[in-house]
Amino acid sequence: MTTVATATAPTEAAPTTFREALAAFPSGVTIVTTTDRQGRWWGFTASSFCSLSADPALVLVCLADNAQCHPAFLAAESWVIHVLAPEHADLAVRFATRGVDKFSNSDFRPNEKGQPVLDSAAVTLECDAYARHPGGDHTILVGRVREVRMRETIPAVYFRRGFHALPE
Repeated sequence: MTTVATATAPTEAAPTTFREALAAFPSGVTIVTTTDRQGRWWGFTASSFCSLSADPALVLVCLADNAQCHPAFLAAESWVIHVLAPEHADLAVRFATRGVDKFSNSDFRPNEKGQPVLDSAAVTLECDAYARHPGGDHTILVGRVREVRMRETIPAVYFRRGFHALPE
């Protein structure tokens, strides 16, 4: 049996406990990419991704305010969300690492807007910027999906700080 303490004043979960609890929630893994005004490619790994609306087709992804790519995404008119397959685990780690060349030795190609696209992703969603909202130490990027591509592959799952493959 699980018990929950009741407090008379609002309290916050301890940061370590909060992170551990969220690590116990399985999620998909995405890489989000865009270009800045100079045509430079930017990207980040996100497990905080979900659908928001069917009509219009909206999705959201959360980006840390202190990420190096944050200014590029704040100014971007569009971005691409890639739902990763299990073979992309190393790529997901690279895109989550600060200060590395995220696009070196990878299979990204430019789309018609010059944005990096990973054709081997399980799902690719090309989105136009719809809204941005503050969310604590993150910015919630809402994109309106304008193009969807899906491959016959099973996506990766991130659970307890590790990548897992779903059974066939």
